[in-house]
Amino acid sequence: MSAGMPRRIVSLWFPRLASDRVLRAQPVDGPFALTLRQGNTERLYCLNPAGLRQGLTPGMPASDARAFCPDLQSRPAELSRDTRFLHALARWAGRYCPWVGLDGRDGLVLDVSGTVHLWGGQESAMIADMRQRLTRAGLAVRIGVADTRGAAWALAHYAEGIAPPGAASETLKPLPVEALRIEAKAALALQRLGVRSIGDLMALPRGTVSRRLGPGVLMRLDQALGARGEQVSPLAEPPHYGVRMTLPDPIGLSADVMAGAKRLLERLCARLKENEMGARVLCLTLRRVDQESQQVELRLARPLRDVARILPFFERGVGQVDAGYGIDLLRLEATQVEPLPTEQIAHMRGPEDGALEDLITRLGTRIGLENIQRFLPADSHIPERSFLIAPAAWSRAQGPWVALRPRPVQLFAPEPIGATGARPPRHFRWRRMALTTQRATGPERIAPEWWLEDDGWRRGLRDYWKVDTAQGRRLWLFHTPQDPGWFVQGEFA
Repeated sequence: MSAGMPRRIVSLWFPRLASDRVLRAQPVDGPFALTLRQGNTERLYCLNPAGLRQGLTPGMPASDARAFCPDLQSRPAELSRDTRFLHALARWAGRYCPWVGLDGRDGLVLDVSGTVHLWGGQESAMIADMRQRLTRAGLAVRIGVADTRGAAWALAHYAEGIAPPGAASETLKPLPVEALRIEAKAALALQRLGVRSIGDLMALPRGTVSRRLGPGVLMRLDQALGARGEQVSPLAEPPHYGVRMTLPDPIGLSADVMAGAKRLLERLCARLKENEMGARVLCLTLRRVDQESQQVELRLARPLRDVARILPFFERGVGQVDAGYGIDLLRLEATQVEPLPTEQIAHMRGPEDGALEDLITRLGTRIGLENIQRFLPADSHIPERSFLIAPAAWSRAQGPWVALRPRPVQLFAPEPIGATGARPPRHFRWRRMALTTQRATGPERIAPEWWLEDDGWRRGLRDYWKVDTAQGRRLWLFHTPQDPGWFVQGEFA
């Protein structure tokens, strides 16, 4: 920006960013809200216009909101996805200027100095184009344009519009003091003094304001008026984890391709190490001399940047590639990365952990990582809920899982055996087999979790017994005292 060019800032505020993001994909008729748990209370986080018209407000307890508005539809808020969506909007806003930064959790700030001429010198034309595109995308937006970042923010939040160059002071005077981005405590103190507008604040002696409220209020006022500079820090471009190699002569042997992949992997892992990241998904692209390309995708059970561990996993995929008349270009890209701090590598729990992860990866290349699962303990004494099944590649073992009493290796839905009495039956039939009880160990009484709805436990208490039969079957039986009956629910090895 040249010395004589005026600075112009655009502030974009998305008042319903979270709910608009959700409703773009799944439209809802009627009141809708996203909820967020704060402490022990679930509160409204973001509402659509229909919910606001019903008198609901952000911060209201969700239980009160449902009582006040029975047809309210709600979903839990996902703050991380909202942040990613805002970053995507920042990249989109790069079409208007190269300097785009985040402004809180629901806004963007753009330094459009020197780019307005692309719209015929008309800021209104540029703003109209922004609004049209965002509205078409299903996003509510409020836009302010001024010489300073503070003034543009104030207009976007309290008096949407465009302030003429050099008119920040006159534009801000009628706005409330909250438009200066000051703390709520300072705004309340000013209102108690009768200072409600920015014009009222500007009329006060600066020394008095500083003594009563500290330097923060005057700093925000000076930033809005342009007496103190405030930068627009653009988002840094995310690092690109991709390397390529062009070959002077085509290659076709798997060994040659693996040698090239190793060289690319060394460069890629060095780049990952610089940023303390690890590759989770890798894609090796092989371009043939006839311009046809083939890809070998590798999905890892854990983020890695170790060349020696990653390279062997490519052998199976490379061996299935049709080289045709030869391959003249190799490209390797980490399409999905995750943080991998150096200290995690230095303090691995042992070599057997890495071997298990490599085994999961190797099996995953054949049958899919999602199909390799592990059992995880769950916080429940109910047998059916005492464990979870999770993909091994996206979960970690939670230490040794030792139950207070042995559990069967095979658990199934309760199967009645037609017996009665308080103790395990001497003779019974199960799955068309006549069985005789040789030894019974128990009982272990388990009460239902009354706070959860479960039709299978509506009968109440269960007394569990471990029964060894003369025929060699080792079964897990339970008896319901309040409604006499015996059931088989599991079998031991």
